[in-house]
Order: sequence, then C-alpha cells, then structure tokens
Amino acid sequence: MPASPTPKADAKPGTRIQARNRALILEAALAAFSERGFDGATLSDIAGRAGLSKPNLLYYFPSKEAAYLALLEGLLDAWLAPLRDLDPGGEPLAEVLRYARAKLRLSRAMPRESRLFAGEVLRGAPHLRAVLEGPLRALVADKAALLAAWMDEGRLARVPPIHLVFSVWAITQHYADFDAQVRAVLGPGHDPYAEAEPFLDALLTRLLRPL
Repeated sequence: MPASPTPKADAKPGTRIQARNRALILEAALAAFSERGFDGATLSDIAGRAGLSKPNLLYYFPSKEAAYLALLEGLLDAWLAPLRDLDPGGEPLAEVLRYARAKLRLSRAMPRESRLFAGEVLRGAPHLRAVLEGPLRALVADKAALLAAWMDEGRLARVPPIHLVFSVWAITQHYADFDAQVRAVLGPGHDPYAEAEPFLDALLTRLLRPL
C-alpha cells in the first residue's frame, strides 16, 4: 500500500509529468499538514518540500485548501474501503475480524494520514462535515444493518452495531494517532501492531461469538 493516497492523474496532455508533480505536491502537503496542521502549513513550505515553485504548485492546486481536501478525500477512500468490503455472503465473525485487521494495517501503513484526519475531526471537521454527514453516515448505516441482520440470525452476539464500528476505529487508529505514547509505554523491542493484532482478534472473538 502506498504511504499516501494515490493521486488522480491529470486528464491533460503530458500526464506523466503532471501526475509526478501532483504526487510530489501531495506528499509534501501531507508532510507539512501532518507536522504543522492546516493553519500552520503554508503554500511556500509545501512548494519547497515538493521542489517546485509556488506558481507551479498553484497550477495543480489553486489553494492550500484544495491540496488539503485532495489528501483528505484520498485518505477517506482508502480508509473506508475495508468497511465497504464487508461481505454479506461471508462468515460474520471472520468478516469482522478481517475488517479490524485491515484497519490496523492501514494505521501502520498510513500513520501520517491517520493523524491528518484526526486533526481535521478534532477541529470540528470544517472541511469534511458534508462528507461525514452524507456518504460516511450512509455507509456506516448500511454496514450496521448488515451486522444487525447477522445478530438477528444468531450468527453474532448482540451488541450495538454502530458502536462496534466506532470501537474498531478507536482501537486501530489509536496506534497511529498516539504512536509516540504507545511506543513510550511499551518500551524498546516491541512491535505495537504485531502485538495488537492477536489481542484485537481475541477481544472481538470473545465479544461477538454467539453463545
């Protein structure tokens, strides 16, 4: 998995150079925003990190907000893919465990992106409010209905489905968003993600296995 969301190629001629420059800008923007936040990052800083002039950057993204939104939208697409992939025809507990493992692995592969998203939400989601209240809410409602149906069939123990999804988010993204704290508490010689995966499997299995 790439370290940052894959940018969409420009439809104009010369797409190879444009796609390369766009990728450079998004990687530089990710570094700047994850280190300094939206308010602290500047277009000049992003351009400098990308090795481009500020006018060249503005050719691809007309504002700091445009680059920020491109990063967030790419992140959300990657972040929600495992939830979309819950298979109604699969074995319910195995599907939930697969989802949780995928989220944990995303946290490991994309920690800066996770912290970028967390920062946006902590600020009240000013750039993502419509997405959170629209497509995200609809997706979670759809998958919560699937989980509830499995519970009604006795194939999963009954818990509040939406809060189950929230709990998976909280547990898995904690390892990215609070990486410094996790590693400080564990101490040297530990792989937080390798240790977390079997724990998460055991926790969800005990919670969701039908009696």
